[in-house]
Amino acid sequence: MIANQGELLKQVNSPEDLKKLSPEQLPQFCQELRQFIIDLVSVNGGHFGASLGVVELTTALHYVFNTPYDQLIWDVGHQAYGHKIITGRKDVFYTNRMYGGISGFPKIKESEYDAFGVGHSSTSISAALGMAMGSRHKGIKDKHHIAVIGDGALTAGLAFEGMNHAGMEKDANLLIILNDNCMAIDPNVGALKEYLTDITTSKTYNKVKDEVWNLLGKFSSFGKSTREIVAKVENAIKGTLLSQSNIFEALNLRYFGPIDGHDIDHLVSVLNDLKDIPGPKILHCITVKGKGYKPAEQDQTKWHAPGLFDKVTGEIKKKVYTVPMPPKFQDVFGHTIVELAEQNPKIVGITPAMPSGSSLNIMMKAMPDRAFDVGIAEQHAVTLSAGMATQGLTVFCNIYSSFMQRAYDQVIHDVCIQQLPVIFCLDRAGFAGADGPTHHGAYDIAYMRCIPNMVVASPMNEEELRNLMFLAQSDEFQSGHQAITLRYPRGEGVMPDWKKPFSAIQVGKGRKLKDGEDIAILSFGPIGNEASKAIQNSPYSIAHYDMRFAKPLDEELLHEVFQKFDRVITVEDGCLMGGIGSAILEFMVEHGYSAKVRRLGIPDRTVEHGEQYQLWAECGFDAAGIEQTVAEMLSVVTV
Repeated sequence: MIANQGELLKQVNSPEDLKKLSPEQLPQFCQELRQFIIDLVSVNGGHFGASLGVVELTTALHYVFNTPYDQLIWDVGHQAYGHKIITGRKDVFYTNRMYGGISGFPKIKESEYDAFGVGHSSTSISAALGMAMGSRHKGIKDKHHIAVIGDGALTAGLAFEGMNHAGMEKDANLLIILNDNCMAIDPNVGALKEYLTDITTSKTYNKVKDEVWNLLGKFSSFGKSTREIVAKVENAIKGTLLSQSNIFEALNLRYFGPIDGHDIDHLVSVLNDLKDIPGPKILHCITVKGKGYKPAEQDQTKWHAPGLFDKVTGEIKKKVYTVPMPPKFQDVFGHTIVELAEQNPKIVGITPAMPSGSSLNIMMKAMPDRAFDVGIAEQHAVTLSAGMATQGLTVFCNIYSSFMQRAYDQVIHDVCIQQLPVIFCLDRAGFAGADGPTHHGAYDIAYMRCIPNMVVASPMNEEELRNLMFLAQSDEFQSGHQAITLRYPRGEGVMPDWKKPFSAIQVGKGRKLKDGEDIAILSFGPIGNEASKAIQNSPYSIAHYDMRFAKPLDEELLHEVFQKFDRVITVEDGCLMGGIGSAILEFMVEHGYSAKVRRLGIPDRTVEHGEQYQLWAECGFDAAGIEQTVAEMLSVVTV
């Protein structure tokens, strides 16, 4: 669908076109841009509330600055839809997040206006500072570097590291814009949120701030002399700022604001003034996530990425099924951890800012003193879990697979070297779908199985996930001085009737699902269901084994396989390099077997966005791809 465009939006296909509008036309343009986003996301899906919240800010940035020469970096990128529409992608925006279409996040190779590829939180300040220092190194003094970061992303250590360094680079042409809406996906937590709230509600501070901005407005027409005026005013107000213990000023960042992030006229005026102020600085903008669409303003978590909806009524469209459907894996986790915690008082849950995404919010509601959202802080989440484990607690640390990459050192150093039995539940393992390569959980099998004192497992279905969680929290496992990784994908499983009584699974034991004579398929995790589909209508006699564990491998099962079969296929929704297929080849070599083995999984390249089934097909490990591989291997005539 190509949405209708307003009178002004029709005229704008680049920031240069935007600059042709008069300041008086900008409010109408913002209204048309906001409606365009509503129209398209309602029928195509995508991230919604974040982009609505920065319509005025996006417009002001491209109106004031000379992009792409001036470099604009969006943190995470959920909020960059308006940016993409303004920068030449309006007519293809209907393909956003679709297979073969434009990315849902800024991406360097997609547009010269996307100065830095993003998708994970809290990278913008470090990236923009690096660009500013690079410009300085080349002797370029007129280029601006702008990082737009949300208050949720500001909780991550990387953001503080970037600000700490920026404060030392006094001649770096860096502007940090704090997009403060009190939200990440879920409401923000922590002391920083409380601090920002104090700034925005302090009557004394805001009185001084308003006087300063009034002065800037009066003198902005004097061009470079504004710098001299600001220097004088700054000395006068710094005492007040520091008496408020301004954390940004303490880091040697000139702090301005807070200002209304939806007042386009004031934003343009302020940004024009800030262009003439040298050195690293931060502008604090107060915005409303979902601004301009009432349902999104009222329930900001639900409208972060609502799927398809009726833009008139605000009704989110849900598929209607005539038969019971399987639940999402994340919901099985959420309900099961509560069930286990009711039986085991030592169980606690940890998540870094993903309570609704991981369904730990179910436990947070049922047991608020035993489930904790620590904000966007994956490293902290892992080491916090380790600290709790030293006190005898049974810790479920729930993190998306791609976000666990950010805490890898903590997994090794703080958990596994110390032999602490932390339970890592990695949601969104394998292809993540429309979020694309920044969110694909492609690497966890490889990066977890190489760590001593780490068990790596994956359930084929919902019942298996429950039983693996039951195993992980058992006294027997918790006393074994090993951590465990349980990986499972985004989306639904295969068992409508999933809530079965717990049963024991032995560490390192797989299972034979089907016997056969011609060839063996060894699958790991839910992708094994694609292997089962491939086998159903096959003319060949195919054995199917569910490995369950990538580490330790079920050696008894593997001896059975390689003693019987000279053709073997391994299937995994993870990277082939270092994955379970590689582990099985290592076993084969170490024990002197010589079968022909084909590994199916994610190849050694960046796989773009699309629905999971589309990406499995692209990489050849959906049911059809597995069928084809079986046929190819069995059609080879041996001499």
